[in-house]
Amino acid sequence: MADINLKEITLIVGVVTACYWNSLFCGFVFDDVSAILDNKDLHPSTPLKTLFQNDFWGTPMSEERSHKSYRPLTVLTFRLNYLLSELKPMSYHLLNMIFHAVVSVIFLKVCKLFLDNKSSVIASLLFAVHPVHTEAVTGVVGRAELLSSIFFLAAFLSYTKSKGPDNSIVWTPVALTVFLVAVATLCKEQGITVVGICCVYEVFIAQGYTLPLLCTTAGQFLRGKGSIPFSMLQTLVKLIVLMFSTLLLVVIRVQVIQSQLPVFTRFDNPAAVSPTPTRQLTFNYLLPVNAWLLLNPSELCCDWTMGTIPLIESLLDIRNLATFTFFCVLGALGVFSLRYSGDSSKTVLMALCLMALPFIPASNLFFPVGFVVAERVLYVPSMGFCILVAHGWQKISTKSVFKKLSWICLSMVILTHSLKTFHRNWDWESEYTLFMSALKVNKNNAKLWNNVGHALENEKNFERALKYFVQATHVQPDDIGAHMNVGRTYKNLNRTKEAEESYMMAKSLMPQIIPGKKYAARIAPNHLNVYINLANLIRANESRLEEADQLYRQAISMRPDFKQAYISRGELLLKMNKPLKAKEAYLKALELDRNNADLWYNLAIVYIELKEPNEALKNFNHALELNPKHKLALFNSAILMQESGEVKLRPEARKRLLSYINEEPLDANGYFNLGMLAMDDKKDTEAEIWMKKAIKLQADFRSALFNLALLYSQTAKELKALPILEELLRYYPDHIKGLILKGDILMNQKKDILGAKKCFEKILEMDPSNVQGKHNLCVVYFEEKDLLKAERCLVETLALAPHEEYIQRHLNIVRDKISSSGFVEQPIFPISKTSGVEGGDRIPAESVNEIRGESRQTQIIKTSDNKSLSKSNKQLGKNRDKEPPHKTAKDIKEIEKKRVAALKRLEEIERILNGE
Repeated sequence: MADINLKEITLIVGVVTACYWNSLFCGFVFDDVSAILDNKDLHPSTPLKTLFQNDFWGTPMSEERSHKSYRPLTVLTFRLNYLLSELKPMSYHLLNMIFHAVVSVIFLKVCKLFLDNKSSVIASLLFAVHPVHTEAVTGVVGRAELLSSIFFLAAFLSYTKSKGPDNSIVWTPVALTVFLVAVATLCKEQGITVVGICCVYEVFIAQGYTLPLLCTTAGQFLRGKGSIPFSMLQTLVKLIVLMFSTLLLVVIRVQVIQSQLPVFTRFDNPAAVSPTPTRQLTFNYLLPVNAWLLLNPSELCCDWTMGTIPLIESLLDIRNLATFTFFCVLGALGVFSLRYSGDSSKTVLMALCLMALPFIPASNLFFPVGFVVAERVLYVPSMGFCILVAHGWQKISTKSVFKKLSWICLSMVILTHSLKTFHRNWDWESEYTLFMSALKVNKNNAKLWNNVGHALENEKNFERALKYFVQATHVQPDDIGAHMNVGRTYKNLNRTKEAEESYMMAKSLMPQIIPGKKYAARIAPNHLNVYINLANLIRANESRLEEADQLYRQAISMRPDFKQAYISRGELLLKMNKPLKAKEAYLKALELDRNNADLWYNLAIVYIELKEPNEALKNFNHALELNPKHKLALFNSAILMQESGEVKLRPEARKRLLSYINEEPLDANGYFNLGMLAMDDKKDTEAEIWMKKAIKLQADFRSALFNLALLYSQTAKELKALPILEELLRYYPDHIKGLILKGDILMNQKKDILGAKKCFEKILEMDPSNVQGKHNLCVVYFEEKDLLKAERCLVETLALAPHEEYIQRHLNIVRDKISSSGFVEQPIFPISKTSGVEGGDRIPAESVNEIRGESRQTQIIKTSDNKSLSKSNKQLGKNRDKEPPHKTAKDIKEIEKKRVAALKRLEEIERILNGE
């Protein structure tokens, strides 16, 4: 075996770079979304051990919806990319390109085992530029193929060194081979097939046996006419060790998937659920289809499922000729390679092994797979194809009559393949370009129409998306997912009637419940989301809540481990004011997934509804243990701590709010509540800063505007409060407490009696029974020296609040004043204001309490596993119009202090009056 030199490496790497540099500008498309964007295993907050418990897509292997694709080492490289650049796709594509270059270089070294230097370089170049590899290289999830191939080839190269002098066994390369096979398998399952290639290499290449020789030796041994040669026994020992190690890996792999195969639908692989002979004829026809993609990669498609390749239902189907021809060619090459012992037959044999053995896991021979054809699984088989082509070229080019023509043809193939690869990369730029390119190749695949619709839907182009979804239902009328997509799009277009009709159509296509039969075995679990989507739609109608609940329960009865059904039902039960049942639903969901921070958060909301704040805080804390950056848990747990009135919890509440604004720097609610915490701690300057930041982010922030004005009025900065109040009343002209505070300042600070009068009169226009506004208007009449009007006003006020003693005393003072001959110019009693005189002691306490209530309404997170389920990222404090039903102990204490101060001032005023 010749070593590879720097020039060859430079050539291979340069060609790979030239073909794939434009892939750096592609995004995350198709399966990348699930494997990268939606996969929490990439996040540093996820424990590393979780990578070895979940499948390639981040789903626990124990769950039935798992694809059972166990590739933790590949996910580990994704996580490395995430650490370097988070979700910027360029670094992911760059690493894929580097891995492809590495594979191409290692493949060159493998080729030199069977080909001369020139042919080896040609085979490696053909492999580097082959257009069928774009899915594996430009598609980020194709990294599983790339990584597995690196260790696949490394394991084979290691095994080739296991033969020592005099045919002895060198065990170190064998042990290294077993280790590399295990690593390759942890990158992708097909890595284990290298063991078969090693066995073929050992018997037919290293030992030089042919099939006739093996048959002769075995026949003599069985007839007792001879013994097994020692060299063959050594070979047998080596193969037994290799096979035993492989068997151990297989057993471990089966344990990992818990002896369960993934659940696929007939849409994923129609032939897998077809009867005999349709299944066999179609599966056999797929072999020449894959071979044709290697031979003529002119029409490539990212998805070959559903109706892309029609089933072969008869022996008379013309496509059976392709199958027959393929097996004839394959058989001829196989006979040639096994029967003869020359170098050419050895090269052909290894090429056939590289083509066939790694393809076995995707062949449907031993178990059904979730696709019909997948270009990425041809990555390793194409190595054998390239060796075969290079070997054939070598044979032709040695003949002088064909030498020039062979070079011309080879150059044209490499050039056209390179251009095709470069052009194909642009198809992977976005999901829209990818699926539109696929539709040019195949219009009979409803999944492609659906995926173009999804791409347009992500761009909020619902009208165009609807056309593609509807076309999908025409191409495949029984596609449940297509009807669900149509329903969701109608919902996005606010056409609820059509949306419900589409969901009902999808529901009608679902199989009927068969008692005692496991539902998931008959249909894809995600199709059960039709019940969730339909229930989410109809529950917007308050009169149909029970109907929606029935749909959730129906989904649960079909699949007791359907976590999303419990989550959605829990949310609905809260809406129906059934918190105890909602609690049961969330607890059941937590039994299925205890590591879901959103579930712990939602359970905390339930405990808030049940008036159990301590339990709510425990669940908020649990959510934050699982996800320290859970924004809603940070925000609402801080609010809960603040409202508890416990001073010792305030520092932690402040810490969580600071973490929240770090995660959501543009949300004014975080700054506002930090301001409220500062007000509680009497840190007026800090409170002012936070309130101003909230108002800067949201100019019409009602609560922040009022509380900033209130803060100024309580800190003897009443004149600074006036412009804030003007701004508040410009946005909210009916803000009663704002009008009261403004009237107070105008009367006491600006001496603008007319302006104050307008404020109080406006209050009474909106709320004639407002005692505070009415009383303050009475004060205005008194200041205007209209004692009779002031008396009538106070009588009316007393009728509204007969138990308020201060109103009765003020009425007595006015009546005494009317009956006396003198008149005192100064105010005899104060208006209700923020300083705490009489009714004024209610403003600060009620206003602050109002704001805290306004910013802390609770709302359930809607977690979902599918686009059709609504998602919510709204803070629970976004609804700011609801006041809490009670005051905290601290609020009551403050009110009492101000009442005492007010009574003392009132007594002083009355003494002055009586003295006159």
